[in-house]
Amino acid sequence: MTREGVISLLGADWSRYEATLRGALRSDIDLLNSINSSLLENSGKQLRPMMGLLMSRSCGRLSEDSVRCAASAEVLHNATLMHDDVADESSLRRGRPTLSALIGPSSAVLVGDFWLAKAVGLIMGTDHQNQVISLFARTLSDLAEGEMLQLQKASSADTTEEDYLRIVYCKTASLFESTCRSAAITVDAPQELIDAAGRYGAATGIAFQIRDDIFDYWDEAGIGKPVGIDLKEQKITMPLLGALRNADDGDRWREMVRNIPEHPENCEALRRFVLENGGLEYAAQRLNDYVDEALSALQLIPPSRERECLEELARYNAIRKI
Repeated sequence: MTREGVISLLGADWSRYEATLRGALRSDIDLLNSINSSLLENSGKQLRPMMGLLMSRSCGRLSEDSVRCAASAEVLHNATLMHDDVADESSLRRGRPTLSALIGPSSAVLVGDFWLAKAVGLIMGTDHQNQVISLFARTLSDLAEGEMLQLQKASSADTTEEDYLRIVYCKTASLFESTCRSAAITVDAPQELIDAAGRYGAATGIAFQIRDDIFDYWDEAGIGKPVGIDLKEQKITMPLLGALRNADDGDRWREMVRNIPEHPENCEALRRFVLENGGLEYAAQRLNDYVDEALSALQLIPPSRERECLEELARYNAIRKI
């Protein structure tokens, strides 16, 4: 099912989500309103709120709390992207100039702070605020720890698959998990379904990130975005880990990663190494493992058209091109 098909299925619930999202970000500061409107007009796939609303409807009767938590997940996600773009000094995101590039890093941080505060505000006052706020607080902690662990490993170049998966969980999958788990909580689902929703979200988030990491080794012409960014930042991701599994001289390649700041030409050699040593194939295999894990978690949730959409979203990670 296409994104438009999912939105059509959600119908009035999606409209309620969009109205809640825009309402939460409204301000009497004209400049802030203008920036927020522009950001909303150029938002991404909004996968997290989509999954949250589908999960709520799969596990029970969708409530106002469900809509507010789905909106909170999207606001929190975008706030962290604004902060990430400042930290990474990124000038482009989704093919467009970042907020930091347009208004300066200091102002972008302030807008990100505003969005973070509004994410919390959306949860406060709901009937399930105590349970949900703890989930999103943990996710924010995970995001910070994941960034710091990734930074630590970039300089040492000793990332293991266990390290990588922890980083991916913290930076990406934790929010997917909190979104899906809170979605089940807001419809008062039994604990078995809440846990299944959390497992689905975590596995789908990991698969999503592995797919993004595969893109970093693809031809630019094939996906319409720059390649090799991870290597330039000395990130050892699943494709490189897969190639290292098949190499007898892994220490030499890790040393090349460590030396990238002094020898940027190492990036192309490392990319060829991954392509020629089964790195992408291994990453695709591990991605499919997590897709299967997500699908398995959904089997505990009653059959419905919404559950079918969640299954399709999980499978989409194996084939998506952007």
